[in-house]
This record gives sequence, C-alpha cells and structure tokens, in this order.
Amino acid sequence: MIDAKNYAVQETLKNGLVVTVRAIRPDDKAALLAAFRELDASSVYLRFFAPKPELTDQDLRTATEVDFVRTVALVTSIEGETGETIIGGGRYFGYGDADPPDRAEVAFVVEEDYHGLGIASTILRHLIRIARDKGIKLLTAEVLPDNRAMIAVFRKTGFPVDTVRGEDAIHVVIDLG
Repeated sequence: MIDAKNYAVQETLKNGLVVTVRAIRPDDKAALLAAFRELDASSVYLRFFAPKPELTDQDLRTATEVDFVRTVALVTSIEGETGETIIGGGRYFGYGDADPPDRAEVAFVVEEDYHGLGIASTILRHLIRIARDKGIKLLTAEVLPDNRAMIAVFRKTGFPVDTVRGEDAIHVVIDLG
C-alpha cells in the first residue's frame, strides 16, 4: 500500500525544472496561503467557480488537515533561496457509501507562471496512482467550459474519459477500472 500521508517524489517538468510532488501537511497553511495570494483572479475562478478574495482559517484547515483516506491532497513545490514555494496542488475527495470510498472528485490549481509545464498532469498521475491503490474506481470533476486546458489534462490520462456538458459546467468521469 502507498503511504499517501508521507508521499513525496521528485519530478522534472517539460522545461527541466525539478519539483517535488508531496502530501500536504498541516504546517503548510502559511505556504498555501502565500501560494493562493499569487494566483490570478481567473485561476481562482476556474478552481472555485466563483471569486474568492482570501482563504479563511477554516479553508486552510480543510485544505491542509486531511485524513489521506477519504481525502488525499498533494502539492507541487520548488526550492528557492528562501526555502520551499508551493506552485500547484491537487486533491481528491472520496464520496459514496463505500468505506473506503470507491469514487472521488478531483480538483487542481497551478500558479500561472507554471502553466503549460505539465504540473496538473503530473499531480493527476500521482493522485491516480494513490487512488487506484486505495480502491478508487472512478474520478470525477466539474470543469468550467472555458477551462480547456483542464479538459485536455483529463483526456491525456490514458484512462477512459467521459464528458457531459451541463448548464454551467462540464462533468468529467475518468474510469480507473
């Protein structure tokens, strides 16, 4: 079994930048808040489907204090002169009656300076690895129609992907078999 709570791997992005993909930790609150404050309003809207000027203390607790059973959260970070900087993150939330869950909703956000480097695809690949290990059979997502890049990330997983356009969002289902 994968130890999701202590998960950490290094990856090299398309541009050669080495990043760490690791489990989020409760002590990441300040770093996560700093990362959120670096996001453009458009990225926040694509992730939360609404303007969100700030993360509350409750938002930060929910984001960083996860059980790694029903919720698994990973961040992507780089090392700099002042230490680690979070540049992206992704998570899944298990749902349904199964215990442990066999379905989960997935969501991502990547800081704009790092778009197009494969960070979302990298995080998704690691989340899928953990999800399959934990018995998750389906990943779902709600994506705004304007977020073509995220739809492309889902389609490149190598797993069967269904999309259904709703009134306000596209519902994505990835069959992990």
